Amino acid sequence: MFKTIGSFLLVSLVCSQVMAQRSSGDPAADRWVDSVFRTLSKNQKIAQLMVVRVSSIGADRTIVFYDKEVEAAIRKYNIGGLCLFQGAPVKQATILNRLQAVAKTPLLVTIDAENGVGMRMDSVLGLPRQMMMGAVQNQSLIYEYGRVVGEQCKRIGIQVNYAPVVDINNNPNNPVINDRSFGEDKYKVAEYGIAYMKGMQDVGVMGCAKHFPGHGDVDVDSHYDLPVINKSKSELYSMELYPFEQIFKAGVGSVMVAHLAIPSIDSSMHRPTSISYNSVTQLLRKELNYNGLTFTDALEMKGVAKYFPDGEASREALIAGNDMLCLPGDIPGSIKKVRKAIRKRKLHWSDINEHVRKVLYAKYRYGLANWRPVDTANLTADLNSKVAATRRAIAKNALTLLRNDDPAIFPLFKGQRVAYVGVGLTQDNVFAEHVRRDYNAQVFYFDYKKDSSAVAPMLQQLKEQYDVVIIGVHKFARYPANNFGISKPALYLMQGLQQQQKTITFVFGNPYAIKNMCDARVLVAAYEDDDITQTIACDLLHGRFMAGGKLPVTVCPSFKFGDGIIAKRLLPSIPASQLGFNEAKLTTSIDSIVNDAIKQKAIPGAVVLVAKDGKIAYEKAFGYLTYDSIEPVYPETIYDLASVTKIMATTLSVMKLYDEGKLDLQKTLGDYLPRVRGSNKAPLKLWDILLHQAGLKSFIPFYRETLDASNGHLPLSALYRSSPDSVYNVPVAANLYIRKNWEDTMMNRILKSELAPHGKYIYSDNDYIYLGKIVEAITHMPLDQYVKKTFYDKLNLATTGFNPAQRFPLDYIAPTEREKEFRAQLIHGYVHDPGAAMFGGVAGHAGLFSNAYEVGVLAQMLMNGGVLNGQNFFSRKTVEYFNQYHSSISRRGLGFDKPEKDNANRPEPYPCTYASPQTFGHTGFTGTCFWVDPKYNLIFVFLSNRVNSADVNKFLRMSVRPKVHDAIYQSLKPY
Repeated sequence: MFKTIGSFLLVSLVCSQVMAQRSSGDPAADRWVDSVFRTLSKNQKIAQLMVVRVSSIGADRTIVFYDKEVEAAIRKYNIGGLCLFQGAPVKQATILNRLQAVAKTPLLVTIDAENGVGMRMDSVLGLPRQMMMGAVQNQSLIYEYGRVVGEQCKRIGIQVNYAPVVDINNNPNNPVINDRSFGEDKYKVAEYGIAYMKGMQDVGVMGCAKHFPGHGDVDVDSHYDLPVINKSKSELYSMELYPFEQIFKAGVGSVMVAHLAIPSIDSSMHRPTSISYNSVTQLLRKELNYNGLTFTDALEMKGVAKYFPDGEASREALIAGNDMLCLPGDIPGSIKKVRKAIRKRKLHWSDINEHVRKVLYAKYRYGLANWRPVDTANLTADLNSKVAATRRAIAKNALTLLRNDDPAIFPLFKGQRVAYVGVGLTQDNVFAEHVRRDYNAQVFYFDYKKDSSAVAPMLQQLKEQYDVVIIGVHKFARYPANNFGISKPALYLMQGLQQQQKTITFVFGNPYAIKNMCDARVLVAAYEDDDITQTIACDLLHGRFMAGGKLPVTVCPSFKFGDGIIAKRLLPSIPASQLGFNEAKLTTSIDSIVNDAIKQKAIPGAVVLVAKDGKIAYEKAFGYLTYDSIEPVYPETIYDLASVTKIMATTLSVMKLYDEGKLDLQKTLGDYLPRVRGSNKAPLKLWDILLHQAGLKSFIPFYRETLDASNGHLPLSALYRSSPDSVYNVPVAANLYIRKNWEDTMMNRILKSELAPHGKYIYSDNDYIYLGKIVEAITHMPLDQYVKKTFYDKLNLATTGFNPAQRFPLDYIAPTEREKEFRAQLIHGYVHDPGAAMFGGVAGHAGLFSNAYEVGVLAQMLMNGGVLNGQNFFSRKTVEYFNQYHSSISRRGLGFDKPEKDNANRPEPYPCTYASPQTFGHTGFTGTCFWVDPKYNLIFVFLSNRVNSADVNKFLRMSVRPKVHDAIYQSLKPY
């Protein structure tokens, strides 16, 4: 019956260091394994070592499900596992639930999803392939990728993923591995393979290192024939085996054995490594001491089936020492031949029992002893939930600038005549749409079917009419046969364009294809050709960020492994000693203060940045995101800036509008905001508002009137919903949305609030709520969009902005308070300030999030007098005007905070003892600050989440920020 299906996949799932002994050290596991093992007949024991496929693509390219045949095999043979292939997620889950329900022994569910379940399932977008990840220089992103893939698998009931690939692709013509590898460097392949594996296994999905002993240096596809690798064993140990050794030590749960002919391992004619005793038992088990599960590669593949058909491969694989058989095809025939081998003493029941018990322990450890059906509600959405963000993160970090011999056109700004030539295209893709919109570009298509007669006319037209031609190479094949399917006319066109005019070339796909474009003057490797990668590539073209990737493989003599023009930060890092610091003193003193604050539970973690003369002298992360978390803080961790928003969003905007002559500080609220006219707020001058001496109340607890006193002070159901709709669509926190018209109520509360006498200093959030509204009124843009467009994008600031939960994974963001009243949750990714939250996370007084480096960039722009990155944001005169003392009753500048005027005589100087009177900056309630001291050309940034502490004021009592600030000055020579 199963011969009509075609093939079945045997998937092997086991956890790292899964042993076959009868006692695992876990009494509950031992009891479950023993109890199940005793119920198995001899034929069922053999069948437990088989995994069959649930679907495939038919001859007409439609998806064919074998669920009825598989169910029959489950009932008749009690097979051990399933492998998911093509099909819709909900249908797959529905079938899985039914098959698990009828199974006598829980089924180990596997998938070959190297780049996520979207590699197999429709309706789910795939993740980047490993070659693209090999270009990324941040290993933590690979771990996060593994977690995302693991979470996908777990969500749909999969226990084992056949990933990562740890083959070293040291043959550019490899027809089967190629872009599935992390690259040609054995160290990177090992490190990234381990990171990917750990990400999956940390969320409860077993990894599988493949294809042992190394499939990277072949020129034959083992799906169709048996590849031969003529290398000595010492050569294998020095290269191919290295990643496997490392990932075994790191605890990968399983390994897949490839169909390869390697005479130095086994000289038997036509015997692939997958069914070789020398390979599986001698090399893998004994020499490399690997005790996890082993899987054969699919036994339906011609690399083994060509010489060992109809159950012979199953028999030989078990004799070789494998645990599980992938796609054995003929189940009854395989059982029959295995039993015959046992009768002939080529195999023993003790061997079978050992394999079966290892499989059962794996099933127990991956949750199958307490199997629960897959919940199909929102399944497809859940599987897609992190894909886009992951693709963006990988793309942004992988894009590789290989050459930029024409910096006048890259990054490309508006104002030039631009054409886009989409090589391989017949219609617009996302990249083409972007360049049309952003540059008013004319788009030309040149697919691989056009002949050479179309080249000359296009060259002539482009030469006469356009200043810059962007070339995008799209839709070429993943594998190198026939030059990736790139036609000769297409190559002639690209070569002609590069010779005759200014060009920028993006290669969207396998980087080995770049061998055809190595003479391009501006060249970017984009690695993949999906919508998100194209969008990120457009951002790179615009200069919104700088490329950070490096080639994972050598593509031509000009561009070798590790090449790539790495993003130069606007603030480069150099040794502190070169900037006039006592480096040891600077490091020791800051480390001591911050670590003590963490030890005393004043803060769970922090990031400190010190810059001088436009260069970073010190940048370090401390501690964890929360006290009960194991997630460390990184320099890139995003923090809620709290009242630093008043400067880095609102004051910057006011300065810009003032500089442009669009805003007059001597005018009043009534001049700009019609809604305040006729009230006592109308005559308040912007000058006084910036100095916090207009008399507005310090703070209005807007949220209190929205709480239900009869229901534990939780949000009133009439005002809030747990999911958004057309009325309740203003996000306040996770799963909490307020009525969209409630902003009017809050503005009315401010309007009707009492005023203190004029000339009294009252630090007020309401001052800045009004200022934010004035910015919006003048610019006709929401505050968050205005500052993004005007400042953050032009400085390539990727994290700075409002509402980060909508833009980043939550583990990039430090949570703030576990709020007991009002939102009743850990505030994570949403603004801590309740009022700003009720404005939808965007307000003039709070709501901005960023990392320490990007706050430092904004501070440096102010230090420079409004200039950075080739952009002039406002005049030096404006910057100096705003940051000077302007009040006789306070220490304030216009918007900016400053040192106390009598610091020399104060018992507690502010912001610290040694800051000069020229210093300006601001602090934030959450435990943040930035300070700029023009006298020393010095910038200090401190970010923390002190409100996550049980004693939120301990941080203040310990004077952590002032102590660090003083330590910086004291580390400066001659201090």
